[in-house]
Parts: sequence; C-alpha cells; structure tokens
Amino acid sequence: MSTSGPGLAPFEHVVAEHGAVVLRVCRALLDPTDAQDAWSETFLAALAAYPSLRPDSNVRGWLVTIAHRKAIDLHRKAARTAVPMGEVPDRVAPDPPDADPALWAAVAALPEKQRLAVVHHHLAGLPYAEIAALTGSTPAATRRAAADGIATLRRLHSTGALS
Repeated sequence: MSTSGPGLAPFEHVVAEHGAVVLRVCRALLDPTDAQDAWSETFLAALAAYPSLRPDSNVRGWLVTIAHRKAIDLHRKAARTAVPMGEVPDRVAPDPPDADPALWAAVAALPEKQRLAVVHHHLAGLPYAEIAALTGSTPAATRRAAADGIATLRRLHSTGALS
C-alpha cells in the first residue's frame, strides 16, 4: 500500500525511515508490551492522516507527537483497567540484543519532564522548541530538563549503578 499525498513519499518509506525512532520513543515511555501497541497505533493513525500531511512537514516530529499521545492514551487506559489477581501474567517480549535493561530502568525512573525531554531530544532527535510545544513547556526549560536528565544518567553510569 503506497498511500501518499502530492509531494509525499510512499507511506512504506516513512515506516522504514522512522519506525525505529518511534519504537524507541514508545519503549522509553511505556513497558515493552504497551510500547509495541503504541507503535502500531501510531502508524495506523499516521496512515489515515498521511495523505493530508503538508509536503514540508517534519514527519519525524509528527510521528513522535502521535506516539507521545498514544502513550498517554495507554497510560490513561491502564489507570482505568482492573488488574486481575491470582493469575500468571503474560510474558513480556525479550529486549532486543542491544537493549540495556539498567539504562532503560534509569530512564524510566527519571522525573517525567526530564524523561520526556531526554526521550524526545536524544532518542527521537526533536529540537527543543518542538518538545516544548509537545509538552507544554518552554524551549529553555526543556533544554534544562534534558541536561538534568542526561546528567543523572551519566552520574548513575559513572558510579556503576547502571552496570
């Protein structure tokens, strides 16, 4: 299926080019199972809207914004969902070979603003102004949150807490 509007690449190219970035963002914001769901939902929503996207749009930023909103939706859904007790939970898919569970846990433990700034800037490559618009902050505050988050991760790494 090659859905595209005038001046846009076929959607398959968009998935191939940005799929890994969107998955990293989803994984940083959600547990592995929910991250897979958010990734799928992101691209399903993007597929529907892609033909009307302006040719000069920042596709990566657009996809990360959709992924961010899908993650919020899944967090809200989880908060409303009853958790059954006394049953064995489903097994979570294993991490890819290059994944460092300690690093992902440290990223997940960062305060929300720092985590979002680190994920969106360092994993998705979005500029601070776009992250600020996405999170309702200012570019300066977003830059500071990312710097603080990276400093925390470096400190944990240098002390061996991520080993």
